[in-house]
Amino acid sequence: MTKLEQLFEYASNQSEFVVDVQKGMTAIPAMAPENGGDGESRKAAYLKQYMQKLGATEIIEINAKDNRVSSGARPNIAAKLPGKSAVTLWVIGHMDVVPVGEKSLWNSNPFELKQDGDIIIGRGVEDNQQAIAASMLAFKTLKDNNVTPDLNYGVLMVADEETHSAYGLEHVLKAAPDLIKKDDLVLIPDIGDSLGQHVEVAEKSCSWLKITVSGKQCHASTPEEGINSLMASSAAVLALDALYKHFPQSDPLYQPATSTFVPSKKEANVENINTVPGQDIFYIDCRILPQIDPKDVFKKVEELVAEAVKPYKATARVETVFADTAPTPTAVNAPVVQRLSRSLKKLRNIEAKPIGIGGQTVAAFLRAVGIPAVGWSTIISNAHTPNEKSSIINTISDSKVIIDMLFD
Repeated sequence: MTKLEQLFEYASNQSEFVVDVQKGMTAIPAMAPENGGDGESRKAAYLKQYMQKLGATEIIEINAKDNRVSSGARPNIAAKLPGKSAVTLWVIGHMDVVPVGEKSLWNSNPFELKQDGDIIIGRGVEDNQQAIAASMLAFKTLKDNNVTPDLNYGVLMVADEETHSAYGLEHVLKAAPDLIKKDDLVLIPDIGDSLGQHVEVAEKSCSWLKITVSGKQCHASTPEEGINSLMASSAAVLALDALYKHFPQSDPLYQPATSTFVPSKKEANVENINTVPGQDIFYIDCRILPQIDPKDVFKKVEELVAEAVKPYKATARVETVFADTAPTPTAVNAPVVQRLSRSLKKLRNIEAKPIGIGGQTVAAFLRAVGIPAVGWSTIISNAHTPNEKSSIINTISDSKVIIDMLFD
């Protein structure tokens, strides 16, 4: 049996470890202040202590000040295991989770781990605790077997991914610019598929737009005395479907291949039924292919909305809530893509498929500063849902891929 085969066999027998570390993480509701939480400090302390138990001696804390949380800071933790090379393979997972949503849709306590055979259930078990558990298992496997990998191995656990990363990886790259080097390999298990075939190398630009439609409030029994902003707003929502016609570009690298324009959130207007609303507000989520200028999309939204509300004698204002322009994609022949593809072929006999996505991962921050990064994992794909699930087998399998990537 080769050294790697011994490591793989050891990892295969670590189901109890996966459940234990997931149980501890799930019990700590690490939500951002924007989501009604107190941040990630308790979870970070738990994970730091656990990594020390695994034998991590080189642990770096990169905290971002945040007076909204009781600890006064949002923690980011990096642990490193020396290898034989100057190059480090970093695996990045995020500690924060989203709220549970409608509690009645859960069959168990979201913050108390439930196990059903290979499946564990709880808020955050897939998004993104599976990544953290897999990265920790790879670390444990190497330490317990006293094996030095060919590459250095870095485990980075960041805050604030669910609310745009200002206190997470974005802060880490600014506060510790030498932590992740240009030649390092970066793997982000925060996107994936059931086979582990998809390797995310590119993301679309993202624009969240707020549309405020203004009319004139009046009593619903005398609608002629007012201007119904809800009617005008509804027309505007339907009119925005024309964005697909105005921006029909397609790129097969991305899933889906076209840009997407999705009306989503709507704010409450009047509180009572018998009042015509004088103002109505809704939002649209735009995921835009890199070859399209987001400014052109914004301008077209303004035109379509203005035209749609005109027959109702209403007015409209379009504002940007969030905008992020897609960075240069990770090259499909980048060393991290090649090494991951090699490991997938070797361990699973599958051909890696580079893809682009409409969602956003922290890979964008790395690509923006010239560090190639990929998103990859083997997941059920049920993030943010009630009864969120994760597979113990998938976690162990992903840890083996991480281990294999560390050896030449």
